[in-house]
Amino acid sequence: MIVKKNISLKSILEFTGYHLLWLAGWMSFVTIGCHILNWELLEFSWLPLPLIGTAVVFYIGFKNNQSYDRLWEARKLWSEITNSSRVLATMVRHYRSGEMSEIQEDEIRRQIVFRHIAYIYQLRDQLLQPAVWENLSQKSYWGTGYYNRRHRDKLHKSFAKELEEIAKKKYLPAEESVNLQHYKNKAVQLLNMQTEMIQQLYDGKAINMIQQIELQSAVKNFYDGQGKMERIKQSPFPREYSSFSFIFICIFILLLPFGLISEFSRLGKAGIWLTIPVGIVIGWIFVAMEMISDYCENPFEGLRSDTPMLSICREIEINMLQTIGEKNIPAPITPKNHVLI
Repeated sequence: MIVKKNISLKSILEFTGYHLLWLAGWMSFVTIGCHILNWELLEFSWLPLPLIGTAVVFYIGFKNNQSYDRLWEARKLWSEITNSSRVLATMVRHYRSGEMSEIQEDEIRRQIVFRHIAYIYQLRDQLLQPAVWENLSQKSYWGTGYYNRRHRDKLHKSFAKELEEIAKKKYLPAEESVNLQHYKNKAVQLLNMQTEMIQQLYDGKAINMIQQIELQSAVKNFYDGQGKMERIKQSPFPREYSSFSFIFICIFILLLPFGLISEFSRLGKAGIWLTIPVGIVIGWIFVAMEMISDYCENPFEGLRSDTPMLSICREIEINMLQTIGEKNIPAPITPKNHVLI
């Protein structure tokens, strides 16, 4: 997530700059070709281009709205996870049955909090696994897959210290960590273990039935939240919307220089050279709009415009550890180059 108010020119060029190259090449090719081969042979009316452009803009606008909805829903779900985590830590620490406990309840309560911290980091790791339709998985699609993988690796290197700290922390018992590797969905299994531990508190008379129900309800909220995130992750944005918007923009840009030449030719033969800069600017605007929607539709890729899951998980970790009175509290994640991941 970019946390700077204004995006720098360098960031804009890093995001869309390489598209300027092929746009410049296409506009130059058509303009030079028309100039050498007699541009009048390829001239056609400017009128169809505004009609096509208007239709494409409406289409991309709809796609941008829907893509942003996916991004914003992902952020809201993580906010719900954050709030539910705080509630869970408070209930685990303070809920008492008023009877003599038959078990070492303090250790079990501590394990529940620690396991939940392990759970949120595990959930983040699972959501970061690239799906086949995401930008990171593309192999030969204008080189975007290679570019995005390299960019994500660069982002992760910026947060290498924080990621190393997380990897070193052992919030789960060694035996439990080993057993966890046998499960496909490890995050779900961690929630299953939480339910088992809450049942142990009830069986040991550390909490009463009403308190058990409320704790189990908190765990259910995490199941619900995870399921909604997995729905976003595992359900691609309809391919028709993504594919046809790209095709429509390609058609528009393909025709753009011919229409511009017909207009600028009224200024004289020298005027057709304005086709190159004007065509680049117009084409870049349409390509940038398409790219914004394309990257917003996948909020769990780990790129700079995605949901900052690492910083959210660290915030949850800090809140829960402080709630149960732990002394060794990690520092919050701070932006690196105005980006949070």
